[in-house]
Amino acid sequence: MRVIVISAIWCSSCLVMKKVWTKVKQEFPDLEWVEYDLDFDQEASLYQDLEKLPVLIFEKNGLECSRLIGEKSVEEVISWVNENTSI
Repeated sequence: MRVIVISAIWCSSCLVMKKVWTKVKQEFPDLEWVEYDLDFDQEASLYQDLEKLPVLIFEKNGLECSRLIGEKSVEEVISWVNENTSI
């Protein structure tokens, strides 16, 4: 299981969320967290429908299970991760 984080350095919401997902990562040390910058990482282009940033994508066995888009609180991201790890 892993969480893909897609953001951009020019995105103010992404800067806010960086602090959030840094805290959430500490709560879930067993999850793999992969961060891509939309402008600099070719891998980010593999993901479709990136109209709004940041995007957190939960993958299980290489398949996308869920997305979380835009600014969220630490509690909202933790809840989202908990929902996806229980599937």
